[in-house]
Amino acid sequence: MALELGDEELRIIGSLIEKELTTPQQYPLTLNALVLACNQTSNRYPVVTYEEREVENTVMGLKDKGLARVVHPSHGRSATRYRQVLHEALYLEREELAVLGVMMLRGPQTLNELKTRTERGADFADLDAVQRTLDALAGREEPLVVRIPRQSGQREDRYAHLLGGEVDIDAIAASAPAPVAGRTSRSDDVADLREQVEALRRDLDDLRRELGFEG
Repeated sequence: MALELGDEELRIIGSLIEKELTTPQQYPLTLNALVLACNQTSNRYPVVTYEEREVENTVMGLKDKGLARVVHPSHGRSATRYRQVLHEALYLEREELAVLGVMMLRGPQTLNELKTRTERGADFADLDAVQRTLDALAGREEPLVVRIPRQSGQREDRYAHLLGGEVDIDAIAASAPAPVAGRTSRSDDVADLREQVEALRRDLDDLRRELGFEG
């Protein structure tokens, strides 16, 4: 299944993958939570400011492509929710989904970056395990990742996903890696928790409006 997804589609699927693997108790995501996930300032490059309407339109387009599904209210949940099914469409293992998700959200990555940034969603024993996963994705009949050879001044090769179509390897190789903010994994966790609390607050506001408890 050949894919050529746009930037908004990649950000939405990447965000859904991240939340599915790292905070499954809050997944599938409401529209409010999905907008917040797309617009996070932590673990995102570039940072974006999508509006609710464009996220809703894009995720419905992904549904039409067989890459997302709508979960209608049930079992005490009052809001419509959304989940990704990229793993079903492309027959991906959890580890493969995790590395693709990170690349969708943060751009080309080194082996070390992928191992570190998938720790909450995948279980890679070592860098060799990450390499095997990348080799499997690159070795498909329709490759899903490509290696970007390191250039002068760069310490490692990087890997980019191909879910948005072919990439200009030379241009990426010559470009600087995405900036790394001076944050620890603990501060990233705190930022994620704050964003989850904000999503829950907005969901609660929606529920109160539906039940007539405004004001």
